[in-house]
Amino acid sequence: MPFAYLHRDGADHVEVLTGDVITVDALAAIPLDPGRPVLAVVPYRQIAERGFDCVDDGAPLECLLIDSRETRPLSDFPAGELRVSGGRFDLSDDEYGRIVEDVLRDEIGHGEGANFVIHRVFEASVDGDPVDAARAAFGRLLAQEQGTYWTFLVHTGTRTLVGATPERHVSVTDGIVMMNPISGTFRHGSGPLLDFLRDPKEVEELYMVLDEELKMMATVAEHGGQVAGPYLKQMAHLTHTEYLLAGRGSLDVREVLRETMFAPTVTGSPIENACRVIARHERRGRGYYAGVLALLEVDDEGRQSLDAPILIRTAEITPDGTLRVPVGATLVRHSTAAGEVAETHTKAAGVLAALGSASFPVRDATAPVAGEPELAALAARNVDLARFWLDSRAPGALVAPGLAGRSAVIVDGEDTFTAMLAHQLKALGLTVSVVPWSSPAPDADLLVVGPGPGDPEDTGDPKMAVMRGIVRDRLASGSPLFAVCLGQEMLALELGLSLIRRESPYQGLARDVDLFGSVRRVGFYSSFAAVSAAAAIDSAHGPVEIARDPADGAVHALRGASFAGVQFHPESVLSRDGIDVLRELLPPLLAEVVSPLTNG
Repeated sequence: MPFAYLHRDGADHVEVLTGDVITVDALAAIPLDPGRPVLAVVPYRQIAERGFDCVDDGAPLECLLIDSRETRPLSDFPAGELRVSGGRFDLSDDEYGRIVEDVLRDEIGHGEGANFVIHRVFEASVDGDPVDAARAAFGRLLAQEQGTYWTFLVHTGTRTLVGATPERHVSVTDGIVMMNPISGTFRHGSGPLLDFLRDPKEVEELYMVLDEELKMMATVAEHGGQVAGPYLKQMAHLTHTEYLLAGRGSLDVREVLRETMFAPTVTGSPIENACRVIARHERRGRGYYAGVLALLEVDDEGRQSLDAPILIRTAEITPDGTLRVPVGATLVRHSTAAGEVAETHTKAAGVLAALGSASFPVRDATAPVAGEPELAALAARNVDLARFWLDSRAPGALVAPGLAGRSAVIVDGEDTFTAMLAHQLKALGLTVSVVPWSSPAPDADLLVVGPGPGDPEDTGDPKMAVMRGIVRDRLASGSPLFAVCLGQEMLALELGLSLIRRESPYQGLARDVDLFGSVRRVGFYSSFAAVSAAAAIDSAHGPVEIARDPADGAVHALRGASFAGVQFHPESVLSRDGIDVLRELLPPLLAEVVSPLTNG
């Protein structure tokens, strides 16, 4: 009979669920009735519901319709004997390392995104009945793991999943939506914790997934997400760093699930292009790796709730006794093939050691104690982040008089940073809508041409042709135009500037830049930039004032009588001064009389 065991963070008991299993095609088809909870096992291939690429391996979306639910003490689930034999990764270290190098060179290096998660699978065998083996594994994980969000065993009749995942993907309770980006992996006993907390790669990796989940929160929460943290997430063998995001929302919980498929910590950013990169380089399905378990409920008053952890640190045991443990590494501009190979071994070890694999014996290293220096290093990560996303404030506190009551349309170039930008513009007083690049933009006082991945000079890319045409037409009309990142690159080309591809990508990089006489801390996610030899030029659309790097002429921002553009992302959590930049650049574009340009 299908069943599930769930131990949730902080509970002193295990929930035992039983019922019937059905298969549905889409998240919207998950039955949601008062008084009958549903536990959905959501495979990675459901990402296709959002129109994103994936290798379709046919893994079904199965739902346990819960007829019986009881709680039992932890002592009812002792650590059982489990024999795991053999074992190897489906991709050798050399094969996986070559994929890492390809992604760093061909994808991150060519502006296709800030980070990408590539997985591999450790495969072994378990002796005896697979379900009995899973029960033994569940008991061992309860006894040996710590700091988990869910420890679980799910048996649907045809598949068995058992794991100890550290990461909540998304939850909804009483209208509060919460997400929990976790990134950075420190293996206990591998060195000083303080070195890990100060490692630039680990710091930037967490910032990037924070930005990506803020994009999702901006879609499913009415005012975006407020950030708390960072915190340490200490497990038995590993320590991670994490943030917590919260916001109020009113969407159906199945729609929340759909709009947040899937976590950037297991895909990359921007999500849509990350899915293309994953399909291009992995060339095989992911099964349930990077998907979610989702417990959906409706109470008698019709209030919905959702609790959905990410399916990582999870083993699948097939009916023939094959054990599969998928693990991935997040590739960023600082990554090395050797470092990411080692990270996959570290992550696999956490699950396999608890399961009793001879290849990954339990180590004696204990979780490090975080003293004052470590906690100070953790807190210091927020010093230069955008207070817009960290602080609460009264409604209307940021409204700019020159923007109040005006309208804006944002053209999305396949990067949902546009959802975060929309929240900032709304906070400044604008009425905002977001449209994809492939749809006609409605009339508005301000047109914002937003960010997205890819090469802006790729004339064979329909997106680039359309977006450049949008910029060209808007310039010709003389109507207010603001451009961000990819949009800025299009704007620069139309103004007669040339572009360069940076030798080292600016992906997830915060910098202090001189912006028309003021030093601003802003965050970049780009591999291209316009260049200019002068701080001002004459163009077919009038004089242009340019904020540029004096070292190489790279353009950080530009502005004219009816247009402005920035190469960085004012909406990013990395842009400490992003909201101030918008307050400075946008009102003059919408003023009935444009002030003369200042000298810079």
